[in-house]
Amino acid sequence: MINQHLDRALAALNRGGVIAYPTEAVWGLGCDPFDPLAVDKILQLKQRPMDKGLIVVAANMQQVAALIEPLTAAEKALLASTWPGPITWLLPDPDQCFPPWIRGNFGSVAVRISAHPLVRQLCLAYGGPLVSTSANPAALPAARSRLRVLRWFGRHLDYVLPGRLGANAEPSEIRDLRSGTLLR
Repeated sequence: MINQHLDRALAALNRGGVIAYPTEAVWGLGCDPFDPLAVDKILQLKQRPMDKGLIVVAANMQQVAALIEPLTAAEKALLASTWPGPITWLLPDPDQCFPPWIRGNFGSVAVRISAHPLVRQLCLAYGGPLVSTSANPAALPAARSRLRVLRWFGRHLDYVLPGRLGANAEPSEIRDLRSGTLLR
């Protein structure tokens, strides 16, 4: 049954669509981070300005290798010690591997290697990272149920991947890799 749902989610993503899916703590909206029309649709749905940037989620470090390869051995070790897991790291992107609609007004990309089995399976099947932003309009709490996602965005989504949220009570913390600063 999961393969059928995964196939439908992948078909939507490959058509440039926007999907909703469960993550470690809340429901997320996702799309191909390199598709400007899909990302714009998410920004419009959330009423979020592009300059804030978006998180990308991946199944493993190889899916974001272009960002990781230039890092120091100590930085790579730190990432490896926290991933997969609930920490989103701001990784420097001096070569602009990710487009401005993902970076926002920053020189970094917010990346998380997910510990959620369905998110990992989705990214592996897609063959790369996906946008992972909380499923909620600006200023409202993140959706913690499929029903809430459908109420807010139902007819605007290309697919809602069924599944359960992970055990985390809060969304991932966000830390800057270079400074160590906790941002969320």
